[in-house]
Amino acid sequence: MSTRQSSRTGQAKEAKGEATANRGQAARNANTAALKDQVEPLGSRLKPRRASNAIVVSGLSKGDLTKLAASGLHVVSQTRGTIAPQIVRLSVPKGMSLKQAQRVVRTASANASADLDTYYYTDGAAAGCSDPGCEASILVGWTPPAAEVCGTPPLIGLIDTGIDLSHEALKGQSIEVIDISKETEGRSSLDHGTAIAALLVGQPGSVAPGLIPQARLVAVDAFSKRKETADNATVISLVTAIEALAERGVKVINLSLSGPPNEVLKKAVEAAQEKGIVLVAAVGNNGAGAEPSYPAAYPGVVAVTAVDRQLNAYRRATHGSYVEFAAPGVDVWTAQAKGGKAARSGTSYAVPFVSAAMAMLRAGNPNMDANGLQKRLQETTQDLGDPGRDMTFGYGLIQMAKLCPEPDTAPRPVAADVSATAAIPQEVVKEP
Repeated sequence: MSTRQSSRTGQAKEAKGEATANRGQAARNANTAALKDQVEPLGSRLKPRRASNAIVVSGLSKGDLTKLAASGLHVVSQTRGTIAPQIVRLSVPKGMSLKQAQRVVRTASANASADLDTYYYTDGAAAGCSDPGCEASILVGWTPPAAEVCGTPPLIGLIDTGIDLSHEALKGQSIEVIDISKETEGRSSLDHGTAIAALLVGQPGSVAPGLIPQARLVAVDAFSKRKETADNATVISLVTAIEALAERGVKVINLSLSGPPNEVLKKAVEAAQEKGIVLVAAVGNNGAGAEPSYPAAYPGVVAVTAVDRQLNAYRRATHGSYVEFAAPGVDVWTAQAKGGKAARSGTSYAVPFVSAAMAMLRAGNPNMDANGLQKRLQETTQDLGDPGRDMTFGYGLIQMAKLCPEPDTAPRPVAADVSATAAIPQEVVKEP
């Protein structure tokens, strides 16, 4: 072989090798982009955005399910259908994409609503705070006497992770925990749920006193986790939790969680609202330029953001036109699982302040609808940021001191509601 031929052969091999490398890099980039669309890292744990082998569907008949089973789409779990049309989780067979599965469902039933099986995460994180003045109730003007003037609070619902009922702040409090998990492994951790429960109903004089310690709380553990992932809730578990709380007669539901939009979940949220339930949710911790978080961004849901002690917006809070109220959510002291307390930051921890405000407003105005309660709270907010409602703070920082009548003008109740004031035993109820 001549020197010229050898040179041409070498150049051809080099070019071929470079093209192969470029194709390999392109494939790796595509895989990375696809992974980024599905998974968001959280410290050492991952946060998958959706299930890779399942979809959720509502509005299917038994005949529809038989047709879908013949196509390889089988029911793996379902809701009871007590608050909205029954939702089923369908496994997607290998070789069928999620979009193809949704098309199969639409072909089988024109009336069905199908969506991805999206995941939802709590919006909290640990924060370092050594200042005893981190207690946040002073920012919103809330004191125990003010709460007592409002009257007997309605039953409050909480959808979160598990709760450490043995914590000193929660011992003896009126808390019922409903466990809807069907799994023996992958149970949720207790830290987030314990923190939120204590902010709501923590025992007075404990390390983590709550905003409305006299209230009855019904909490649903709707979360689970695997070794590599953070605690997450599915569409099925969230809807099942909403159904369980609606059946027990709750009037306010605290949702310190967020995730992507989902048509199936939206229908359940709307059904709860039609029953007069006020849903209060975190705006999310995805940053100012992020897409809206759900269920907070659904119409009628009270969307809550977080501020620090200087009334600056929480640096990780999501902004948007759906943001309605701001509350303390940076370096907030609250209970931690297995005892003691810790300072926490996140829009999760701001939600209980607004849930408590809504509960007390409802106590004093039992016939007022959700829109009326929100307007009443708007009237007392402290405007922050741009004048009027804005995309960072909403209407502003809630102020709770004037939500209830003054002591000398408070109406006397005709009869006491014994069932609402009596403490119920702390227990864990397993849903069927």
